[in-house]
Parts: sequence; structure tokens; C-alpha cells
Amino acid sequence: MDVRSSHEDQALVRLREEFGGHRIWRSIRSDGRLGEWVASLHDPAAGVTPTLMYPTPEQLRDALKNERVWAENRRDMSW
Repeated sequence: MDVRSSHEDQALVRLREEFGGHRIWRSIRSDGRLGEWVASLHDPAAGVTPTLMYPTPEQLRDALKNERVWAENRRDMSW
């Protein structure tokens, strides 16, 4: 295992632990290599967007943090 794949595996584990309301995975490109970082919403309390896709785990984490805030605001505005 090279250093890059180890770093990416660790990033995937951290994202999954931090954002349990989403299924987080890597897409596979047509050439067989790993592609975008993807989060599929499985708990409506955790976000509002059904699917998020970003090129880096950092960008996905930022988007998932925003999703969490939007979901909280939606709950606060429910009557």
C-alpha cells in the first residue's frame, strides 16, 4: 500500500465517522481509477442534498458541514 492510498483510506474512515447520516464512498472512473468523493444522504436529519460529489475529501467535508447546518436550520423552522 502506498502512502497516498493510505491517506485516502484514512480520510474515508474519518468522513464516515463524522457524517454518519451519509453513505460516503469513492466513485470509479471509466478507466478504473478512483474518482470523486461522494456522499449519499440516508438520514434526512443530516442534510438536504441527496448526493454530493467533490474532487477532494476536504471539499466534501466542507460541503457536509454546510449540509448539517442547513438540516438544523430546516428543523428549527419546522412548525
